[in-house]
Amino acid sequence: MNTIWILEDVNLFNLLCPHKFKKYKACHDFDAYRKSDYIYFEEDAANKVYLIEKGKVKIGYYNEDGTEVVKAILKKGELFGEKAILGEEKRDEFAQSLDNSTSICPVGVDTMHDLMRDNKTFSLRIYKFIGYKFRKLERRLQLLLFKDSKTRLLEFLNELCTDYGYNCEKTGDQIINHPYTQKDITSLIGISRPTLNILMNELKEASIIDFNRRQIRIFSTSA
Repeated sequence: MNTIWILEDVNLFNLLCPHKFKKYKACHDFDAYRKSDYIYFEEDAANKVYLIEKGKVKIGYYNEDGTEVVKAILKKGELFGEKAILGEEKRDEFAQSLDNSTSICPVGVDTMHDLMRDNKTFSLRIYKFIGYKFRKLERRLQLLLFKDSKTRLLEFLNELCTDYGYNCEKTGDQIINHPYTQKDITSLIGISRPTLNILMNELKEASIIDFNRRQIRIFSTSA
């Protein structure tokens, strides 16, 4: 998957922010958000895309019964609201700050289209990134709908390996240095915090993984 879609080691903020382009720098500002502030709501006009300079952002929507469904939790350097580039007129999701010092770079759709027209390589990167995000979201929603809690967790660990993992040369273990809190993980895979604790400890007792607050080690003997 890495070789097909993901923009390996690319901070999209550094690539896309209008501050990097002289033509747009003078009239461009950053927006600051506190924890729980909404960047946009469902049904808001989709006339911008957003880049995260600092902090974390939750993307989700509400079911008819009012239940919140978390689609993604994004960190520094990532892009969201990108469906506006493809012609979306109204948001079908919300975006909410998860940190007290989140800094967002908003980019008007017209500005983004100008940048894409002027640079074919830039445009190709954007479309590949959007394609990767759609595939990742589709895979996560399939897990939420059709898989049990343990399978969701195992698939999520596999996804973390792809996005944040590396191979330890000494042991052969997969080391994952990830940005998620326990609450983030439970939101993303749709299970309760007690269930997550039980499953993680079961995997630890079975010598499949070891973990601390922000690192997970998958032992090579379990791979």
